[in-house]
Amino acid sequence: MNDLFDTVIGNQIKTLSFALPEVDGCSSQWDESLQGFIIQIPNGALFYAPQFFPQKISDRSVEYFLENDTYDLKQVDWSAIQTENFKKIQFKHILWKQDYIHLYGKKIPLPRLTSWYGDDGKAYKYSGILSQPNPWNKGLLYIKEQIEKVAGTQFNSVLMNWYRTGEDYLNWHTDDEPELGKNPTIASVNFGATRDFQIRHKDNHHLKFTVPLQHGSLLIMSGEMQHFWEHAVPKRKKVLSSRFNLTFRLICD
Repeated sequence: MNDLFDTVIGNQIKTLSFALPEVDGCSSQWDESLQGFIIQIPNGALFYAPQFFPQKISDRSVEYFLENDTYDLKQVDWSAIQTENFKKIQFKHILWKQDYIHLYGKKIPLPRLTSWYGDDGKAYKYSGILSQPNPWNKGLLYIKEQIEKVAGTQFNSVLMNWYRTGEDYLNWHTDDEPELGKNPTIASVNFGATRDFQIRHKDNHHLKFTVPLQHGSLLIMSGEMQHFWEHAVPKRKKVLSSRFNLTFRLICD
């Protein structure tokens, strides 16, 4: 990874590819120095860089997340592997795991794989799932350092989600866990298949928009977003390949 993780981040698109709600308080402006859009919405703020990471870094990141001693990356069909068999795979860099939730007395697997990395002692609990941090590695630290340059926040943890195909998804929710603080800044970087990231107002579900999170893109949520807005990654049956989402966070003491 030495040959790629020294690469300077490039600059690209300057036209917003999605529509914001047509209400007062919604606006977007391209920031040349940050190479992304500064977006204002009622009770929230976003930063969106559709091509934050260059192609080589993005491609290498996907390889890095998947490298293992069990399967050939060029031949494996991840969608064909049974959920219970993922724990048998010897991944080299990322300790992927299948989390479960308990619903109506049943143990149900989450429709995605996850992994939690962070500083020592920065545990995270959501949906009744407690995750202790795995130690940082070189690849994740590189990504974190690049994001921190534009986020204005020093992150100490990251939640990784692996959506194996469009059948994997994330239901509507807010990132409002107490350990994230009052108005958390959450930086979401994406590698692999493009997936829709839907955002809607908690009190008015008609106030809604969709951000296409593509290979190498970055979306930062800040301000009062988690109090007034919720987000989801819906199923997309036509998406056949993997998408990796890394949400960098600051766990408060």
